[in-house]
Amino acid sequence: MQTFNIHEAKTHLSRLVEEAAKGNAFIIAKAGKPMVKVSPLSGEELEGVGKIGFMRDEILAPDDFDTVDAEVILGLFEGKRS
Repeated sequence: MQTFNIHEAKTHLSRLVEEAAKGNAFIIAKAGKPMVKVSPLSGEELEGVGKIGFMRDEILAPDDFDTVDAEVILGLFEGKRS
């Protein structure tokens, strides 16, 4: 199993993660001392992981969501009490 120092792992993180996902686990070391092992998730571990956007179209925000109470919020930043 290969070992990479933290600096090298940060520099090549994308490539190393791809390799780990293929089953090629590796170790990250700090000052030559092994700290963590990076390995792919098993099928059981992946079952419980949700996907980004899984609530899309389930929760709706109003069209004016980003401007609701804008004047009140601006006043608070300016030190004015509402």
